[in-house]
Amino acid sequence: MEVRAVSKYVRISPAKVQKLVGAIKGKPVESGLQMLKFMPQKAADILEKIIRSAVANADQNADIDVDLLVIRNITADQGPTLKRWKARARGRGTRILKRTSHITVILDEDTALS
Repeated sequence: MEVRAVSKYVRISPAKVQKLVGAIKGKPVESGLQMLKFMPQKAADILEKIIRSAVANADQNADIDVDLLVIRNITADQGPTLKRWKARARGRGTRILKRTSHITVILDEDTALS
């Protein structure tokens, strides 16, 4: 049975999140969280929180064994971009793009682990 957790409008670029996604996708939840704990990136803390939320969602369902959960898929899609201006030389201005992400974590029970 599949369990999801979604975090929207997270103030981090989706490209920065996708760098970490490949490392933990397909791993058991416990080892994925252990890997994220020792990664120095800001995205690691964000992903850890979302995965823990998905595990808590799974814990609410009596049919799911939390110990057998595997990270099936993580997607980091682009959210709305905040556009800001920065003053530059000679009275010019440059646009700064502050990107946001919509992160979805999907966990599933792995029957091979039981």
